[in-house]
Amino acid sequence: MVQYILVGLLGLGAVGYLGWIIFRSFTSSECTSGCGKCGALDVKSIQKSIEKKKATV
Repeated sequence: MVQYILVGLLGLGAVGYLGWIIFRSFTSSECTSGCGKCGALDVKSIQKSIEKKKATV
């Protein structure tokens, strides 16, 4: 019984850790170069570039 509890806690910890990594990658504001190497996702910048392309077409 104790083994199942420990394995469950370990599994929850792993899922929590992965969730935290994914959350940080979407909310990171450290990178401003826009090269895509750091994994930061700047939605506002992407929207501006899409709108700019639509305006020129």
